[in-house]
Amino acid sequence: MNAPPVRRPFAGRLDFEHGQVELSHGSGGRAMAQLVEELFAAAFRNPWLDQRNDQACLDLPPGRIALTTDSYVVSPLFFPGGDIGSLAVHGTVNDLAMAGARPLHLSAGFILEAGFPLADLKRIVESMAGAARAAGVSIVTGDTKVVERGKGDGVFINTTGIGVIPEGVQLSGDRARPGDCILLSGTLGDHGVAVMSQRAGLEFETNLESDSAALHELVAVMIAAAPGLRCLRDPTRGGLAATLNELAAQSGVGMHLREAAIPVRPEVAAACELLGLDPLYVANEGKLIAVCPPEDVERVLAALRAHPLGAAAALIGTVREDPHYFVTMETVFGGNRLVDWLSGEQLPRIC
Repeated sequence: MNAPPVRRPFAGRLDFEHGQVELSHGSGGRAMAQLVEELFAAAFRNPWLDQRNDQACLDLPPGRIALTTDSYVVSPLFFPGGDIGSLAVHGTVNDLAMAGARPLHLSAGFILEAGFPLADLKRIVESMAGAARAAGVSIVTGDTKVVERGKGDGVFINTTGIGVIPEGVQLSGDRARPGDCILLSGTLGDHGVAVMSQRAGLEFETNLESDSAALHELVAVMIAAAPGLRCLRDPTRGGLAATLNELAAQSGVGMHLREAAIPVRPEVAAACELLGLDPLYVANEGKLIAVCPPEDVERVLAALRAHPLGAAAALIGTVREDPHYFVTMETVFGGNRLVDWLSGEQLPRIC
């Protein structure tokens, strides 16, 4: 690794304890250069970023390229189990992982509101850098913009991620077939309820934390155990219900769930009842849905349950023929209900 170029020191260092984001930090001048150098470049340091170009020139290993982009506007910025910085890394890594890709590099664009405390920004950036290191990805390029006070909401983050799909891996939302099985890697609603409880100032007997996590290593062991996996999807906005409706429409099939088989923590169920929410529609940031042929179910479940992020995995339903592409569910009372698309936004600003 080449040493980063020597740069002229700035007159004084940024006051990360008491300072605030100012419009000059997005002006393209000395103040912006100092913010980039002392915060972003210091936290995200790697050979590509150290070149300080307007782009990162990358050598990629053989395989198909997976590319994704996302924006993060979660409120509050800090919540039990995570923050907007770690969430941005995990969400982008997971979008790549759902194609079976090995995540490699990310970009990060920050939109900052004037007056935002530099201490909070430093905390977010360091959390993002830590999440990237833990996931084995590099943040190789980025951008910073500052808007006037009252024209933003502290921090918004936009990311783009790139990864490589190994030869022979074919995962897509249009591959579900009647007779396939639907698996869920763990409990529903942890992230959404953790964020909402923090936002509403609610207290629960047991501390609820976001499930935000990078899932690419979990996906790798699943693929190794069962190369015949049809598709993977992480149930983020709109939760399990929206995700299965997407997959049903993509594949031209119906899906049928068993409510009794869907894992939901008692604390989440109680919070949802208190807040008037349905756990099926609550966002998750560290769970995945897998569709696989029935002959692969036991191998996939074993692989999931052997990994810390899949310990509570369950078989929750099956794929079936349905010209209407409906998602239905057998309730705990023995009846059936339609699990339709979310009408409106149940939990805004959740990711």
